[in-house]
Amino acid sequence: MTITRRRLAFSRRRFVQGTGMAGLGLLAGCGRLPGQAPQSARVYRVGVLTAGSVPGPGLALLRETLKEFGYVEGQNVGFEHRYAMESEERFPELVEELIRLPVDVLVTGTTDITRAARDTTQVIPIVMMINGDPVRSGLIASLARPGSNVTGLTRDVSTQLMGKRLALLNEVVPGPIRVGIVMAAGSETAELTLAATQAAAEALGVVLLVLRVADADDLARALDAAPPGYAQALLVLPSSELPVPALAAQHRLPAMYPRREYVVGGGLLAYGPNNPALYRRAAEYVARILNGAKPENLPVEQPREFDFVINLKTAQALGLTIPPHALLQATEIVQ
Repeated sequence: MTITRRRLAFSRRRFVQGTGMAGLGLLAGCGRLPGQAPQSARVYRVGVLTAGSVPGPGLALLRETLKEFGYVEGQNVGFEHRYAMESEERFPELVEELIRLPVDVLVTGTTDITRAARDTTQVIPIVMMINGDPVRSGLIASLARPGSNVTGLTRDVSTQLMGKRLALLNEVVPGPIRVGIVMAAGSETAELTLAATQAAAEALGVVLLVLRVADADDLARALDAAPPGYAQALLVLPSSELPVPALAAQHRLPAMYPRREYVVGGGLLAYGPNNPALYRRAAEYVARILNGAKPENLPVEQPREFDFVINLKTAQALGLTIPPHALLQATEIVQ
C-alpha cells in the first residue's frame, strides 16, 4: 500500500498536535517545578512561635522566601504569630493555641519552645531554628535522620564555633585573658554551650569566669560586685537575650556577641551564623513540608554562612586598636 506525501505530512501533523496537547494536559493537571506550591484552593496555615515580644526582620524573610516557592500570603498561605514575651511558662499554652487553630506546620525559635511543641504534638511538623545541639537536647535522633516530627536548623552545634569566638576576642584583647561568660541561669542550652566553650578556652589558654544571670539587673549586680580586673572581656552566649552592650560599655569591657544586632546596638564584636540565610533556609523547609515531605526524612542543617562584625566606634571608646588581620576577616564594619 502506498501512502502519498500529502497524507504522510497530514498524519505527522496530527501526531505532533496530539502529543503536544497531551503534554499540555499533563502540565496543567499535575506537573510543577520541584519545590513549587501545588495548584490548590486550600489555604495553609504556618504557626510561628518565638520567645520575644515583637516580630523581627526574620519573619518578613520567611514570608518573602515562601512566596518564591509559590506560597503567597493571602492567597494560599496564612501566618499565625505568637510571642512568649520572654516568659518560658507561656510556651506550652501558646503551642496549644496554635495547634487548636489548627496549623499545618510550626516554626519554633528556641530549644525550649521546640521541646514544648514536640511534647504537645507528635503529628504537626515542626521546623526549628535553635541554638545548641538538638541531638544532645533530645529533640531529634540524629542530624541526618531526625526520626520525628521535628526538623530544621541549628545555629550553634560545634566546639569550633565557640573556639572561633574566643580566638577572635583573644586577638582583639591580646595576651592570656580572663573572660566573663554571660549565660542565662537555668538554661539547658546555655549549659551545653558552656561545656563546648570550656573545651575551646582550655585550648586557647583563656580562663572562663561563669556569670549565670536571670536578667539585666542580675548581670548589673554581678558586674558591680566583681573586684577590679576580675575579667578583661565578656563572651555572651547565644541563649542570652540580655541588653549587655550598655553594661559592657559602663564597665569598659570589650565583649563578643553571637549576633550582629548586638554590635549595631553598640557592642564591640559579633561572630555567628548569618540570620537572614537561616530564615531563608527555614522557609525552604516549610515549603518542602507543605509540598508533602516528611520532617523525619529531612536532615537538620548546620549554618552555612557566618558574619564577623566589628564596631570601630566602640573599639575607639574602649581604647582598643583592632589588628589588621582581624579587620580583614570582618564581613561588616560599623563605623
